Amino acid sequence: MSRVLNTKLKGYALIEFWVMTCCIIGAYLLSLLSFVDVINGQQHLNTREIGLRSVPLLFSYLIVFIFYLSICFYLSPAFESDNEAAAKSTPIILFFMGICYLAGVINMYFAVLLALKILSLFFKRNTDNKGNNLHYEIALLVASWILLSFITTLYLPVPFLFGCYVNFDVLMGILVYLYAVNFLCPHAAVKKRPGVYYWGYMFLLAILSTIVIYLTCLCFKTNASINSKPIGALYIIMGTDENVETITILNFFTQLLIIAPLARAVYKSRTTKASEEIKTLKTELEKSDASLNFLKSQINPHFLFNALNTLYATALQEKADRTSEGIQNLGDMMRFMLEENTQDKILLERDIDYLRNYILLQKLRIENSPEIVIDVQISDYKGELMIAPMLLIPFVENAFKHGISLQNPSHIKVTLQIDQNTLYFDVHNSIHIRTENDPEKSRSGIGLENVKQRLVLLYPQKHDLVIHQNGKEFYIHLTLELADQTKN
Repeated sequence: MSRVLNTKLKGYALIEFWVMTCCIIGAYLLSLLSFVDVINGQQHLNTREIGLRSVPLLFSYLIVFIFYLSICFYLSPAFESDNEAAAKSTPIILFFMGICYLAGVINMYFAVLLALKILSLFFKRNTDNKGNNLHYEIALLVASWILLSFITTLYLPVPFLFGCYVNFDVLMGILVYLYAVNFLCPHAAVKKRPGVYYWGYMFLLAILSTIVIYLTCLCFKTNASINSKPIGALYIIMGTDENVETITILNFFTQLLIIAPLARAVYKSRTTKASEEIKTLKTELEKSDASLNFLKSQINPHFLFNALNTLYATALQEKADRTSEGIQNLGDMMRFMLEENTQDKILLERDIDYLRNYILLQKLRIENSPEIVIDVQISDYKGELMIAPMLLIPFVENAFKHGISLQNPSHIKVTLQIDQNTLYFDVHNSIHIRTENDPEKSRSGIGLENVKQRLVLLYPQKHDLVIHQNGKEFYIHLTLELADQTKN
């Protein structure tokens, strides 16, 4: 909360703050002058008595200013924040504001200005912060109640009892509604008979709220024989007990016939919407899994067929010892495919071993070609970092596929380094134009596209892939943030 209170006002917000501050001070001074003029006619009052009687006036405007400061320096930044706990004190502020308004402590016109300020914050709120939805709803309902009370009190030609109904019963209805939607309905949903539990509990709440309304009305009742005008925001319940009984009965039926069904309907609507969002997220997740599995199924045969083609060419050109070495490397690779490639994450050490086996296998067919330079600088790593399998090999496979020519000078450089939890991987290779009869020329190659998609799916915001190409060289640089299995 201290971080919120350190907020500095800028631009129009700063201008509005000083204008409002001057209005509050000016209104207090004018009210004080009018108050002094009125009581100066009472000669029996001395200066000390006049000062004591002006204290409530100062207290009223001081309360208004405190609430305005709370709105500017707490509610405003809290409603725009991404922090779900930023607005946790909102109900307390609005509760005391409503009580002060109802009791006439806050000047009615300044209460309207505060309500309008709260409504403006509501419409500028951070809608992505779902954790603050309850606080947003409380702010909207309290501000709307103040405005409705103000309009019915001074401007609408409504019956006296209707004004009392708005001030007392509507406020109680807001409190019951908030409790029912956010607490009672979720609790009732897990019961064996949720409908019976909910309506039974709401019946008890209606009785309890009616008792509270009855006692409140008795506190504000006078023995005058006629109805009076409101004092501030407060309606004085006048005359006989009939007015009190009418407001009390109206509250009971309001809670039971309006608030109870409304709260349950709102809760069901929200849960239905939430269920649809969860269903949509599950569907998207299933699509991502299906896409990832399809990518894996494309990658595996691609590398195996390349390896078998290399072994076939080697067996025709050289002696059996080279062939046996190639078969051993291929066996390690196939074992990797069968045992580890289907896992979501494997040790980085195992993926590096597969990478080395692949490079050794490819070197067999170019061992007697001095114009082909293969530079491999792969760090020895024995740690606990985890990586999705087959992320690195497509870049190396692409380098051997397009960077080797038995007729022209060629080069490939593979560099892999690990710094704490970050992997740095670079591949440089020459580029050669394929001949028309080259069987690889017509193949589009899916390795690089697949690995790009997998990086997006598996390492969002945790990878950086840079690809450069010119007429003679192809270059990739991959930076990847990996997780340690000991911390999972």
